[in-house]
Amino acid sequence: MTSRPVTPRPVTSRPGTPRTPPPEAEDQVHAHWLRTCLLFFLGWVFMYADRSILAPVQEEVRLHFDITNAQVGLISSVFFIVYVLMQVPSGILGDRMGRVKLILIGFVIFGISTGLTGLAGLTQVFGLLLLARALSGLGEGLYYGPQYATSGETTPRRYRALGIGIINSGQGVGTALGLVVSGFITFTLGWGWQATFLIFAVPTLLVGFLIYALVPDRKPSAPATTLRQEKDRFASLLCDRRLLAAFAMLFTGVYGFFVMVTWLPTYLTRVWGVQESSAGWVASIVFLVAIPAALVVGNLSDRWGRRRVFVLVLGPASIASIALIAYAPSYPLVIVALVCYGAFGKLALDPVLVAIVADTAPDDLRSSAYGLYNGIGMSAAIVSPYLTGAILDSRFGYDLAFGLSMVLIAIGTLIFARLYHDPLIPSKELT
Repeated sequence: MTSRPVTPRPVTSRPGTPRTPPPEAEDQVHAHWLRTCLLFFLGWVFMYADRSILAPVQEEVRLHFDITNAQVGLISSVFFIVYVLMQVPSGILGDRMGRVKLILIGFVIFGISTGLTGLAGLTQVFGLLLLARALSGLGEGLYYGPQYATSGETTPRRYRALGIGIINSGQGVGTALGLVVSGFITFTLGWGWQATFLIFAVPTLLVGFLIYALVPDRKPSAPATTLRQEKDRFASLLCDRRLLAAFAMLFTGVYGFFVMVTWLPTYLTRVWGVQESSAGWVASIVFLVAIPAALVVGNLSDRWGRRRVFVLVLGPASIASIALIAYAPSYPLVIVALVCYGAFGKLALDPVLVAIVADTAPDDLRSSAYGLYNGIGMSAAIVSPYLTGAILDSRFGYDLAFGLSMVLIAIGTLIFARLYHDPLIPSKELT
């Protein structure tokens, strides 16, 4: 008697468990990871350029609207209030409606509001400027979670922190670009600080459409949930010790970083006598050095498969760099300190922290996890510009402003050391 051939039964996964895609499908997903990272790099270039345009021209803005240093800081704080409020909603929306589609919507709002910022600066109405910056915060707030969730899915684990380093390099390039171009247009060409925003509005819109055209938008992965279920999903993220460690480290690092982004050119001008037209160039040293530093840190973190050691080394090194900026006895040492902060500060550490979220968060919660991560971290950017401006209006000045940054980073590093331990990663995932 001959037996009938046995047809293999399809393997189905149990409800609630992720299915492992076939190798050919996974290869297709990962085929264009570098292109995706480079496009998201461009996204950060224009977002951070927008955030840094005001830094070299703060005195011009203050005189134009006849406001205090605290009110100058309020311009950035209003932006980040709206930006932070959008982080959790953008993560949820990205998981449900399509991440790249949401990014395009954000860039359209962001590009238009960048132009409106320049137009508002042509008036004497300070409230219009605040409104334009709030709209910019809304548009930019739709980027972070959907973008990192998309790149996390398309980048193989063995290149994950390197890919994040490439993307995050856009933050350094954008900050340097905004500082240099703003100073050049305002002080060298004499076109006024408003012109920089008007010029940047057009390429900002183009980048948004470029991302939409070239980055595939995967189908929404998260199932429809009730409000109770959504709360439970977020509670699971807030109960994870490794995620809490990353949240704490990001919050404290962001505070110090935005002291630099917002007030470093003014500090160089007032304390060290650097010309206003050159202050942006000098301040950009930090952000240009951070580009190769982030790539090196990200690559080494991927190769070693360990994230903890990088945080525990870069945290104290960042504190030492800020201390040298604040208390250096000579201008050449200030330049050395700026190089050190670029090499060891927030931008160099970002690839490791973002990779921790990618390593830890479930696939169907990744966009939400990034929204929560960035919302908690960037809430420090709400406080930092305004509080630093208020400190500068007081008799304590830059010593207290920089000192507070150092204390907060020290606290964040201690919390991270207490909560985070590297998970055991199968060696096949690292090769």
